Amino acid sequence: MSDLYQRHCTRLFDFSDIEIKKIINLSADLKKLKSEKKEIPYLKNKKIVLIFEKESTRTRCAFEVAAFDQFANVTYLGPGSTHLGYKESLRDTVEILSSLYDGIQYRGGKHENIMILSKYSKVPIWNGLTDQFHPTQLLSDILTMQELLKKKCLSRRKIVYIGDATNNIANTLLEASVLTNLNMTVIAPKKYWPEKKLLRSCQLKGKEKNIKIECTDSISEGIKNADFIYTDVWISMGEPKETWEDKIKSLLPYQVNKKLLELSNNKNVEILHCLPAMHDKNTTMGKILLKKLGLQNGLEITKEVFHHYRKTIFKQAENRIHAIKALMISTLLKENAYKN
Repeated sequence: MSDLYQRHCTRLFDFSDIEIKKIINLSADLKKLKSEKKEIPYLKNKKIVLIFEKESTRTRCAFEVAAFDQFANVTYLGPGSTHLGYKESLRDTVEILSSLYDGIQYRGGKHENIMILSKYSKVPIWNGLTDQFHPTQLLSDILTMQELLKKKCLSRRKIVYIGDATNNIANTLLEASVLTNLNMTVIAPKKYWPEKKLLRSCQLKGKEKNIKIECTDSISEGIKNADFIYTDVWISMGEPKETWEDKIKSLLPYQVNKKLLELSNNKNVEILHCLPAMHDKNTTMGKILLKKLGLQNGLEITKEVFHHYRKTIFKQAENRIHAIKALMISTLLKENAYKN
């Protein structure tokens, strides 16, 4: 029996480094089979429910396409379409749904909610995003980095996360670094560093594996010899609008631009971004913010840099399908799909 059978994925630390490697290897195998039109429908007739308390583009589409590729059946429950937490408790809801479905994806707010769901569910729970973690995104990112290295080992490479490091992407990247032996540097103003308890825990685990995880507010020091530079949007829709301007002004020196890339001293450095990106005025939010602040060339990343690295960034988005598919197969199939 697979050691991942019926396991929950609430965060990456739910798995060991060996188990993460198995999921990533399976992701790569499934991607290859799909491109060759040789995919095997391991999840045929499985029933999957997608609970979205927060709206989504890539996460919803990736879960649905992954399920459809595998001939699984999908029910989508969007914001406002359930009584979850309002007229019906999380426990009652998940006990009912887990008797009807083989797997449950949850995308919502508080991370404690998915912990309640996983405690009382009889089937695997997969985290599509909470306020603390976004594991399915980072599984895709690990696969993408591995592809960029042309199957060379990620171990001892250096990834830099720059910008607002208080969010779920930065938190999950800390865990991913420990699990894949990546050296990681967070570059941000001190008030935007990760939560101390999580940071310290990851640093201690990293030290045991002889990898370095550090934070700095110095761009010139932190960016040196980076293999990967990761950034994310600075403003989330849930944040109070009155805080946006001050936050952006604090973070503007940490924009990913041409000058910052030159400071890396690595002509082969790659840029990662989980999307959406505020790189131009072609969105309502981008237009409002850039006009208000008198900016012409993006927020967390410039238009020039975004378009230069768009192939890599869009590869990250596409790889969500393969990583999610591997996660579902690994946790729903009794036997290993592949001998990784």
